[in-house]
Amino acid sequence: MYPRISIDLNKLKENLDFLTELCHSSGIMAAIVTKVFCADERIVELINGSSADMLADSRTQNLRGMKTDKPRLLLRIGMQSEADTIVSCADISMQSEIETIKLLAEAAEKAGKLHKIILMIDMGDLREGIFNTEREKILKTAEFIHNSPSLELYGVGVNLTCYGGILPDEVNLGGLVGIAEYLRKELGEEIPVISGGNSSTMGLLLAHEVPKGIDHLRLGESFVLGNDTAVGKPVPGLNTDCFVLEAEIVELQTKPSKPIGKSGPNAFGEYLEYPDRGMMKRAILAIGRQDVSVDGLTPVDPEVEIIGASSDHLIVNLTDCSRVYKVGDVISFIPDYGALLHLFTSKYVDRHYIDLK
Repeated sequence: MYPRISIDLNKLKENLDFLTELCHSSGIMAAIVTKVFCADERIVELINGSSADMLADSRTQNLRGMKTDKPRLLLRIGMQSEADTIVSCADISMQSEIETIKLLAEAAEKAGKLHKIILMIDMGDLREGIFNTEREKILKTAEFIHNSPSLELYGVGVNLTCYGGILPDEVNLGGLVGIAEYLRKELGEEIPVISGGNSSTMGLLLAHEVPKGIDHLRLGESFVLGNDTAVGKPVPGLNTDCFVLEAEIVELQTKPSKPIGKSGPNAFGEYLEYPDRGMMKRAILAIGRQDVSVDGLTPVDPEVEIIGASSDHLIVNLTDCSRVYKVGDVISFIPDYGALLHLFTSKYVDRHYIDLK
C-alpha cells in the first residue's frame, strides 16, 4: 500500500552500532531517542537488542507501549496532570519545576517506586531548565529531590540547539559539569549522570573533545538520519537513507506551469506566485501536507522537482526526467527530521520494513 515509509532495519542497525560504540569508547552512555518514529515496535525491538543504554521519548504514550528491558527516559518536561503516568511508564524523567517534582514524589511513593530525575539546567539555549546563574534555586530543587525517599537525583542535563540554536562547547558543557560538581559537594551525593545534550554534540564526540565529566547523550537525528545537527551535515560512517518515502503517481498530464486566472490565497491561506516556465509534464502523487512536511523531502531521482502540495496531493515536475514515468509508478524521497516526524505521526502512511539480513 502507498504512500509508505520504507524502513531499512539493516542501515538503522549500522547507525546504532556505530553510535553506541563511539559513545562507549569515550565513557558516555547512549540514550536512543524514539520520538521521531513514534516508538515504532520494530525499531524499538532493534534498540532493545543493541548495546544502547536506554530508550528516550518525549511522549508518555510512546513510553507506555515500549517492550524493552532497558531504562525508559522521558525527555519532555512533565505536566503536573500526568505525574502518575510518568511514574508508571518512565524510569527516569527530565524535570525543572519543583512543584511538578513534588507531585512526582507523591506519585512514586503511592506506586511504591523509586523515580529517577535528571534536573535540567538552562545553559543559554533558553528552552527548558533552571537558568544556570540561579544557583540557590538549583540547589533548593536538588535538595528536595535528594531528601525525597521516593526520588533519586540521577543527574543534571542540558538541552542545546533545539530552540535557540546554541551550539555545545567547552563553556556551556563545562558549566554544566561545574554545576554537577557543586551539587555533589553540597549534597554529598554521587549524581551519576551529566547529560550533555543531543545529536548536536556529534562533532565534539567524533573529535574526542566532549568536556570531561559529560557521560550521557540523547541521540535521535544522528541515529535515524545520520546527521550532526550542529552543522546540518551527515556524519561520516552513518547511513542517511534509512527511511525512504514512496508515493504513487495518480495523474500525469502536460499542463501550463503558471495557474490561469485571478489569484487569491490557497487552501492554507498562502499567496503564492508561479513563474511561467512554459508547458510542463506534471505528476500528482497521492500524499500531501496532512501527511508530511513537503519542504523536508528530497527526491531520490535528482531530475524530479517538487513544485507544490495541497492537503492530499504532492505535485512534481517530470519535464526534464530521463526516466519515463507513468501513472501507477512510485517516486521515492528522503525525508528530513521534520518530514519523518510527520510521516510516522500520520495514520495514512503505511510502514514497510526491510528486515535484518
